[in-house]
Amino acid sequence: QLQLVESGGGLVQAGGSLRLSCAASGRPLIGYNMGWFRQPPGKEREFVAIRRSVGSKNYAESVKGRFTISLDNVRNTLYLQMNTLKPDDTAVYYCAAARFGGNSPGEYDYWGQGTQVTVSS
Repeated sequence: QLQLVESGGGLVQAGGSLRLSCAASGRPLIGYNMGWFRQPPGKEREFVAIRRSVGSKNYAESVKGRFTISLDNVRNTLYLQMNTLKPDDTAVYYCAAARFGGNSPGEYDYWGQGTQVTVSS
């Protein structure tokens, strides 16, 4: 069974940076499509970024050019580097894994517990 644990969230001023980590155990992440999602206060969970098992990456338009998704196979850890943060980026951030997941949360089988990111203006 694959287990995911996020870390790295916190409070940051607008324009700042954070790096989120998603440490996996139980199975190697290689071979999975890995996604980052976020849920802003009072809103639905939304797609942020995906790294497919073949290595290709896609980003939501709202974060393109500011966020970078990456995978460290040795540490079995997924990362989300977030730069030039905005107050609209405030949300609980989740990592997720699936063999064939895409941009929809419903396509993912494994989820972490989430980590809070708060961006102050």
